[in-house]
Amino acid sequence: MSSLSLAVRDSSTMLRRNLLHARRYPSLTLNLLLSPVVLLLLFVYIFGDVMSAGIGDGGADRSAYLAYLVPGVLLMTIGSTTIGSAVSVATDMTEGIIARFRTMAIHRGSVLVGHVVGSVLQCVMSVVLVGAVAVAIGFRATDATALDWLLAVGLLTLVSVALTWIAVGMGLSSPNAEAASNNALPLMVLPLLSSAFVPVDAMPGWFQPIAEYQPFTPAIETLRGLLLGTEIGHNGWLAVVWCVGLAVLGYVWSTSLFAREPK
Repeated sequence: MSSLSLAVRDSSTMLRRNLLHARRYPSLTLNLLLSPVVLLLLFVYIFGDVMSAGIGDGGADRSAYLAYLVPGVLLMTIGSTTIGSAVSVATDMTEGIIARFRTMAIHRGSVLVGHVVGSVLQCVMSVVLVGAVAVAIGFRATDATALDWLLAVGLLTLVSVALTWIAVGMGLSSPNAEAASNNALPLMVLPLLSSAFVPVDAMPGWFQPIAEYQPFTPAIETLRGLLLGTEIGHNGWLAVVWCVGLAVLGYVWSTSLFAREPK
């Protein structure tokens, strides 16, 4: 078999392994998935009227705030799901299975590829589930065309790949699963400091540059524009640049850490 065929075969095997682990131990994924769902329901049904009045023209419109909120919650779902990837990678590194893989005739990069592809698939499934909850409580993207939906799916996938590679690097650099969970926490906290819940213009002046130019805000505004027809402006290319940059950084960081021989 060629080197490429071996890499694909071994990566597929590692992908099946990670998906089986996720199916047999679903508690971590469910716990991470519950956070964005709870925040969605909390902000819509508890704070919805107040928030919509505060960022709108003074009138309370919970449905309008739901439409504003959903794109940010979908991005937050990806961030929270990738925390599970960091924990999974750290668990593999500390329980000795990676040392066993190093002695076997398998493609060296297949272990990381299996984790990344498995995590991206979990992100997609999590986004679908949270999106279903949003639709069930009234979210509609009636102005989105087929091309808009295609671009939205592409953006969500690109964000999933970028954040997963960063999470894998965090898992490899952590001494145990608990530390990996803590190190990857910014992936779920950063959306709280973006335009997910309120517009950047409504934030304190000193904080606006932080919120505007962090990775999540451009992606949220781009997704919001695709689904709701709002202005995207420079956020589209900025989101792509952030995603590609983070993906490359995470890939280089992860592969360099994984290539180190165990002490």
